[in-house]
Amino acid sequence: MLRKNLLFMTLTGHGHVNPTLPPVEELVRRGHRVVYATESGHAAAVSGAGARWLELPAPAPFTPPPTIGPAAVAGWLRHYFAALSATWPVLRRHCASEPVDAICYDTTNWPGRIAARSLGVPGVQCVPHFTSNESYSLDRQLTAGIGADGPATAAFAAACAAFSAEHGVPLDVADTMTVADGLNLVFVPREFQPAAEGFDGRFHFVGPSLGRREQAETRSPPGPDAPLLYVSLGTVLDGDPDFYRTCLAAVADGPWQVAMRVDGAAAAELRPIPDRVDLRPQFPQLAVLRRATAFVSHSGMNSVLEALHYGVGIVAVPRTPEQEANAARLVELGLGVRLDATDAAHPEALRSAIDTVASDQVVRTALAEMRLAVRRSGGAARAADLVEHHLG
Repeated sequence: MLRKNLLFMTLTGHGHVNPTLPPVEELVRRGHRVVYATESGHAAAVSGAGARWLELPAPAPFTPPPTIGPAAVAGWLRHYFAALSATWPVLRRHCASEPVDAICYDTTNWPGRIAARSLGVPGVQCVPHFTSNESYSLDRQLTAGIGADGPATAAFAAACAAFSAEHGVPLDVADTMTVADGLNLVFVPREFQPAAEGFDGRFHFVGPSLGRREQAETRSPPGPDAPLLYVSLGTVLDGDPDFYRTCLAAVADGPWQVAMRVDGAAAAELRPIPDRVDLRPQFPQLAVLRRATAFVSHSGMNSVLEALHYGVGIVAVPRTPEQEANAARLVELGLGVRLDATDAAHPEALRSAIDTVASDQVVRTALAEMRLAVRRSGGAARAADLVEHHLG
């Protein structure tokens, strides 16, 4: 087809940016011109995918409280709304200065949707986690407890009204959530999406695609014959040395070699480290998961799907509502074990969960079936096909 000018938008978050990069690579390979709007922390990854980087103002730092409940979610929504509002002038200037044939935006990045509407160009919604409609709604789970008539919702509605009045575009609270667009690319396999049968033909479950990262990330394990346990909990629990001590105690008398991602001051509190434990602030996650048998994870969707791509059993220790939803689905499909904070503090419970996902035959069979589902979802090539078809 004729070369198209595509604008991608994902303000921030590796779990939101990374799933879009392989489709960007594929679209660029096919001759399309891609401009990718994101904050500076993702500039190198965007350029590496072949797109031209358009800088968006980075969000201010946000430190979540120890307990992630309705108040914390409401605080994040206010914080993120302000960050996204600041992107609007950048998007408008770009769209006024260069041709844009379609806007492909992360589902949380409502300015991309509003820009596509106001320009009258096709919108492509990119969903890196479970998607939402009337039959199943991750949005409802995330905002449960905030209250439709409560002060937090009223303040959010007022912020939307102020933005609408200032910029002359319609915007209400519902517009900032998942709203079906003409094309919706869901980077989750259909078999993993709850109530997938309730989504119409506008939703396409293309699953994850790892792109060039899969070949670029390498790691030589120190003990290639020992089973590998990977421990990585994102940023929410990253500063809790007690949890990591529990992990070490859980596998102290077992055969495991351990790759443990620990950042900050927590790492110093864990020393001395046993020889078979590789402790680092960052790992090439794909290279580790390629060799791993079990994964202790916060169950963020990006990590979950990368583990399922390689058939790795997951011990989920969720803390946010989205992670809770992911963990519940893993348990429902027999792909992992969920531990709450109390159980995760006991080495015996953690050891039992690790042994289950590593050796239980029912779990291993379910993992093998889901691995096939992930790989037949189509990934980046199917996503690019769908974008091209949508644009005619």
